[in-house]
Amino acid sequence: MNINEEKIIIANCSGYYGDRLSAAKDMVDGGPIDVLTGDYLAELTMAILYNQKMKRGDDQGYVGTFLKQFSQIAKDCEEKNIKVVTNAGGLNPSSMAAKIEEIVKDLGINLKVAYIDGDDLVPRIEDLNKAGEELKNIEKGITLKDHGKTTLTANAYLGAWGIKEALDAGADVVVCPRVTDAAVVIGPAAWKFNWSRDNFDALAGSLAAGHIIECGAQATGGNYSFFQEVPSFYNVGYPIAEIFEDGSFTITKHPGTGGLVSVGTVTAQLLYEISSPAYINPDVIGHFDTLKIEQESENRVHVSGCRGSSAPKTHKVCINLSGGFRNGTEILLTGLDIEEKAKLVTDLIFNNVGGKEQFDKVDIQLIRMDKEDPNSNEEAQASLRISVMSSNPDLVGRLFSAKIVELGLASIPGYTGRSGIASGHYIEYWPTLVDSKFIQENVHFDGKIIEVIPTSQMDFEETYYQKEPYQNVLPSIDSYRRIPFGKLYGTRSGDKGGCANLGVWAKTEDAYTYLYDFLTVEKIKELLPDLAMYEIDRYELPNILALNFYVHGILQDGVSSSTRLDGQAKSLGEYLRAKSVEVPEFLIN
Repeated sequence: MNINEEKIIIANCSGYYGDRLSAAKDMVDGGPIDVLTGDYLAELTMAILYNQKMKRGDDQGYVGTFLKQFSQIAKDCEEKNIKVVTNAGGLNPSSMAAKIEEIVKDLGINLKVAYIDGDDLVPRIEDLNKAGEELKNIEKGITLKDHGKTTLTANAYLGAWGIKEALDAGADVVVCPRVTDAAVVIGPAAWKFNWSRDNFDALAGSLAAGHIIECGAQATGGNYSFFQEVPSFYNVGYPIAEIFEDGSFTITKHPGTGGLVSVGTVTAQLLYEISSPAYINPDVIGHFDTLKIEQESENRVHVSGCRGSSAPKTHKVCINLSGGFRNGTEILLTGLDIEEKAKLVTDLIFNNVGGKEQFDKVDIQLIRMDKEDPNSNEEAQASLRISVMSSNPDLVGRLFSAKIVELGLASIPGYTGRSGIASGHYIEYWPTLVDSKFIQENVHFDGKIIEVIPTSQMDFEETYYQKEPYQNVLPSIDSYRRIPFGKLYGTRSGDKGGCANLGVWAKTEDAYTYLYDFLTVEKIKELLPDLAMYEIDRYELPNILALNFYVHGILQDGVSSSTRLDGQAKSLGEYLRAKSVEVPEFLIN
């Protein structure tokens, strides 16, 4: 290894299962790197891999596309001494490791493969219950046992030390199961600099670096509010973190690629899918409200000063449950009297299928897209979306759909049905915590098994960093002007299980001083009235001129079961940016 003694260069080639297939080769060929990482897992992905395993056999359950990527880069990784660390092992890291070893053998090269396991808690749930672990839903406070649904998968989010152990032992490729997204970056950094387990500030820095690059091109201009600033979206470069021994790092991309690395793109990604600025990882708590983001040069952004606190006493667990069955319909309502039409057709549908009360859940949404005096047929239309869920598949099966079709010529004028509502079996996401003393993580390498003990179970002195309180000083305001919120402020939103986050950031300190006082939880609910029913937490990150709003329960029981049109809340931020607001005149150029 050791292209550079003072830093480790870690590149990411994937932000999700289905990301650009050529990205792994692009990152290996595009310039010098020490480690290639890939993040393929999300709560929904675990459910997808479970279904794959059930359909194709017990030797499945990993991200198969990674094998194609690996076969394209394996020889170059050996020649350039590039380590590969990925969570593509999913539900079956041992099988994926075996497939990788087959590729290595077929290519006639010498890369040593390790895999990690211990995240799978399904076989241990009964024993955990007996030991007093109730596995309560973080949001609902209900125990898994009381909920009564069948558990399909239950995976603890492992940390980075298994990865470090594997690299210390001589592994060239480390296949991970459900580790935290940032762990694939923290582990190699800890290996490079041989960090101690209680070097919390350095670990927190690498946690921030891992969080920024974990979602691929989202850190390099993708999904960026001010997308007009991005020079080109063709061949967008994937992110690279150059991490130093103190945990500070520089985010960049390979030369000659599209996209953009700026304070804005890095800030936006830092806000993605977080709640509190105290970002919890099994190895360290990173305080994102302490770090500093600076533009070092073109397409190079330096991040420093992230403080860290002791590792938490618990591990988060992603449980997927067999939720039941679902069906639904979407009907276009056109022209006048939209609400009356919606009520009539809703009443007729449930009368035809035998009533609402027979279903476990009913969700009805009237989405008003219609305009007065429309200039096209489509501008006259609203959408009525009806979803039903039941543990009884017969109630939400073909007969349900047929009973709706029967109304096609016998209800409202202009009746127009559409497909698009999810049907069939659905999965519930169940986030919970387990005491870290129950985690049994192992590294398998070269015929040996290395046990990895969670940091919180070691005898380290506990530390928790407390930042100084922020005092906002708002300049005097003489006049206001009404503009779209997004002309001044950027956003980044996304799913956190059944919840969603909405990060908002300003480009200037003056704009932030106004944002800080203006955008309260009450104001969010006023601007976005469809959020009024949800509990919302507000967090402040004045160091990066940002606020973060955490919306509880908006996505119901997770992406797989959500009935929202945008089941991952990716568009929530742009919805806020479209709202018209009064802002001080001096903020407008």
